[in-house]
Amino acid sequence: MIANVVRNCFPVAAKVVADKADEINKLNVFPVPDGDTGTNMSLTLGTVVGEIESLPKDASMADIAKAITHGSLMGARGNSGVITSQILRGVAEGLVNAKGAQATTADIAAALRNGVKVAFKAVRKPVEGTILTVLKDVSAKADQMEKGKATPQETLDAIVVEAYESVARTPDLLPVLKENGVVDSGAFGLATFIEAFVNAYEGKAGEVSDFKTTVDSSDAKAQVANVVDIEINDDWAGSQYRYCTEFLFHADSPDFDEDANLKYLASMGDCELLVGSNPDYKIHVHTNRPDRVLRHMLHRGQIYNVFVHNMDLEAQERTESIREDKQAAKADEPRKHMGFVAVAAGSGQADILKSLGVDVIVFGGQTMNPSTADILGAIEKCNADNVIVLPDNGNIRMASEAAVAAVEGVNAAVVPTKSVLQAFAAMFVADPDGELDANVEDMNDAIAEVRDGEVTTAVRDSQAADGTPIHDGDVMGIEGGAIEVVGNDVQKVTVDLINRMQEEEEGDTLTILAGEDLDDDAFQSLLDAIEEAQPDLEIDSHRGEQPLYPVVFSIE
Repeated sequence: MIANVVRNCFPVAAKVVADKADEINKLNVFPVPDGDTGTNMSLTLGTVVGEIESLPKDASMADIAKAITHGSLMGARGNSGVITSQILRGVAEGLVNAKGAQATTADIAAALRNGVKVAFKAVRKPVEGTILTVLKDVSAKADQMEKGKATPQETLDAIVVEAYESVARTPDLLPVLKENGVVDSGAFGLATFIEAFVNAYEGKAGEVSDFKTTVDSSDAKAQVANVVDIEINDDWAGSQYRYCTEFLFHADSPDFDEDANLKYLASMGDCELLVGSNPDYKIHVHTNRPDRVLRHMLHRGQIYNVFVHNMDLEAQERTESIREDKQAAKADEPRKHMGFVAVAAGSGQADILKSLGVDVIVFGGQTMNPSTADILGAIEKCNADNVIVLPDNGNIRMASEAAVAAVEGVNAAVVPTKSVLQAFAAMFVADPDGELDANVEDMNDAIAEVRDGEVTTAVRDSQAADGTPIHDGDVMGIEGGAIEVVGNDVQKVTVDLINRMQEEEEGDTLTILAGEDLDDDAFQSLLDAIEEAQPDLEIDSHRGEQPLYPVVFSIE
């Protein structure tokens, strides 16, 4: 029976989430970095387990749904816990309508659709890239499997895969996740629960995949297996409110106005939730005045099980926990002989640099120069006895040299690359096992052979090296820091600049990177034009994703 499946598998899945609570906590950067998502989800699920286990053995699915609804509402903690409670409620109530002894694909799809309906109704301002996104995506996958007449087993397996794929996409949807190099904590928690539940149903004891919860923040589309350290998050960009305030509420009147009181909560803070049905509700809000919130609700009913959390202190605890983990991991990791640090302006550039052996990427460029502290931190992060820094921009050289001079316990040097293309050439000859001085000499020799070009748009009136007037909005082709070609079309300016450089000194290989503002079709059209103009030039093309410069290239 469906009821037996739920009551047997739910506790197993809840335990897996509890076991991973600390890992989930450390991913928590949205809506505030208070590091409690795993704990809150675990407590919420644990209360449900208690309710289910108290039921008689012959309890129906309707009985279990009521237990899940009541238990999750009573036990819901924090923003993530309350939302989880509504997901559980919606899915459980959706399964009540299943007619057979076993759930069909249509039953699974219907239950997930109801979960989406209930959960999204509870959240006034749903945000993509969160637990709600995973729920929506797995529901859509179940609908797809139903239309394809898949078996329930096939559907459940597909849902698990979709859940993790959805989690992996969360940094694409929520910038704060990308900035911190992590997937969404609540989304990962839900995916963990789903897989553990399905595995328990399939007789796999609830174990889950070794899913990597950190992502390469240089490229949110990178495979989640590309692990990077979780960044320390000490900021409060996610919320201006300090206190996570939550409590159970029993309305005095059947006329209790849910919408009006939800609007009041919104006026007092953010992340406001009011879930349940008259007379019993769960209320959650982030606010600076929990006293006013409680006073307001006391005039409309009874409050109990009040929790007020100082998210500022919780964030500090999370930060310290992450720092301790990083320090412990660093202490256990043997130091490298040679490490490399490079500056990149785009995710594509970063990927290429890493593939060439760069250990740590510092993001920056023409209009976003990293500080000495940024570069110093990157040197230390290499965990190497010797480190070479590639600034990849003339404006970043001084900060790099200052960082090299300031670092302690590391032999460091700067190879003064002026572009990422020069960094590519330098890394091609780098020897991780070689001596510092020898590497610096070889890498300097390599960059001397690189001729760079870049194409960008003028932001004010000026003039080219030959006196040609330049107007705001003109496309400029730049070689060696000098404006050599001016026009109004990226493709034509690029081809003209390459032709000019080939006339000066013929090269064999063109390495070219497309910027974030140059789409794939335009990039391909450009490559075709270059090949037509320079048929003997070998072209090595990549997506650099650098801002402001639709094209950068080198000729060797």
